[in-house]
Amino acid sequence: MFSLRPLMPVALLVICLLGTDRLFAAGDLTRRPTTLPDLTLGHLDNDFAMSETEYQLETGQAYRLKIISSGQKEYAFQAPAFFRSVHLRKVEAGDVEIKTAFLHELEFEKPGEAEIFFTPLVPGRYQFYMKGLEQRGMVGHFVVK
Repeated sequence: MFSLRPLMPVALLVICLLGTDRLFAAGDLTRRPTTLPDLTLGHLDNDFAMSETEYQLETGQAYRLKIISSGQKEYAFQAPAFFRSVHLRKVEAGDVEIKTAFLHELEFEKPGEAEIFFTPLVPGRYQFYMKGLEQRGMVGHFVVK
């Protein structure tokens, strides 16, 4: 006959550990994102200017990035490899909050702004760019450590 007695200590340990991850957490980090410097696209002097070309990030840290279009050109922000390697919490544009698992592109047809809330999961160097304007220097990188 099979006895459950040898499994009792293991079962008791598992029961004791359930929920302890919440005891040691200092809060939900996705609710307290670090605000990155705004990424402004275009300038009165240069339609192809970008205010930032590199962002230093850490895995597991939540971030908020505001992308602002000057409206000088039509800008299509893309970062395909980066967006496949992050947890995307939401995108806010105007009075709209968009909750999605993946982001393909943010297209600005006129002046406007959007905020991206995300947490990097995989270290690496990821390119972001304005589609079709890469040869004009509208390229940057997310460096995730």
